[in-house]
Amino acid sequence: MNEQVALVTGAASGFGRALTETLTGRGVRVVACDVDEAAGTELAEACGALFVSCDVSEPEQNEAAVAVAVEEYGGLDLAFLNAGVAFGTQLGEGFDVDAYRRAMGVNIDGVVFGVDAVLPAMKARGGGSIVATASLAGLTPVPMDPIYAANKHAVVGLVRSLGPTLAGDGIRINAVCPGFAETAIIGPIRELLLSEGLPIIPVREVIDVVVDIFDGEMSGECWFVQAGRESQAFGFRGIPGPRG
Repeated sequence: MNEQVALVTGAASGFGRALTETLTGRGVRVVACDVDEAAGTELAEACGALFVSCDVSEPEQNEAAVAVAVEEYGGLDLAFLNAGVAFGTQLGEGFDVDAYRRAMGVNIDGVVFGVDAVLPAMKARGGGSIVATASLAGLTPVPMDPIYAANKHAVVGLVRSLGPTLAGDGIRINAVCPGFAETAIIGPIRELLLSEGLPIIPVREVIDVVVDIFDGEMSGECWFVQAGRESQAFGFRGIPGPRG
């Protein structure tokens, strides 16, 4: 990865922070993006990344972040579209429309706008690799947070559909789908998970998978990360074909 250029969203904490530290340690020049300017600036200063304030739910801010990568480092090779938020409100129980729009704006719009922004730079480079953070919630029903499941399912469908679409440009796209991992997003339910005996995945395990995806050759796949299991591309069943 040495001398490559990467864009990381949601970089100020969790998976984004850990990957930024990992990539810069491998000689990758990283543009670290987040809405948390204080934590993002501290991260950049600590590991030699370049911080850009970016709300991924706004297409222009995604484009501006990519422009910084191109202007400062000459191009873009890798993108980790990772910014995400939880939702938690049930339908029919004081539904918060603003919170809903924010969740969808970050979790799915942020990936769509991110992909749209990075593609021209990667095509100019002759190819690249994109990893989007989805979740096991994108592979299975999640009764406790159906809206989160809905936008993560959308990320999974987007990645699977774009895999063959981008192949001709030498661009790979995959999703990483972790279970409950040690990030801020599980904060409200962390004690419940522990009381139920559910293991919490260390951030490092997820980042090792992300790096393996970047180093690999597959595209259009969704890699699950689950405690006690070796990560691999999830095996989707094909839909039934038409009958004559």
